[in-house]
Amino acid sequence: MFDAQCDLAALVYDERQDPDEVLREFASGLNANGHRAVGIVQLSRHHPDASLSATLVPTGEQLRLFQNMDTYSAGRRLDLGQLTGAGERIARILDEGADILIVNRFGRQEREGKGLVHLIERALGADIPVVIAVPSHHFADWIKFAGGMTVKLHCDRESLDAWWSLVSAHAGSLRPPDHLTVCEVIK
Repeated sequence: MFDAQCDLAALVYDERQDPDEVLREFASGLNANGHRAVGIVQLSRHHPDASLSATLVPTGEQLRLFQNMDTYSAGRRLDLGQLTGAGERIARILDEGADILIVNRFGRQEREGKGLVHLIERALGADIPVVIAVPSHHFADWIKFAGGMTVKLHCDRESLDAWWSLVSAHAGSLRPPDHLTVCEVIK
């Protein structure tokens, strides 16, 4: 399922870091330079609904991915219907063509094989690189999910841009490889 050319990247972050800002600036820069970045990015932690609100890339549409609990409960929780709807919209945008898929989080749903996992599989199956924000305390789960076929990036633009330069240069190569790797044969 995953390509040996490291086109699956984890932007690994801890509680002091803001992967949302990094991903948002990255997507904006790519789209401004003629690439087609597609996906979903959580709102900045400074936004009032940041924990469960996101922006679709490239449309800029803001989504509420939470549902308010009843009047006797405090807080909010992920609205799986909203997440599913967002996934369907992203899938349609992917079908129109994309250079990269950006996924806001490797969260509980994804760890359980749900959530936006189908988008990751769909993009990689179409040879579209994927970057996803992964909390450092769940990186071992990510490695298991990815079967070890991933690149671990620091949570900064420099690491993300360096990875993109390598992946996009490889994707832009018109010459087919002289041989297939073991992973490509299995894929």
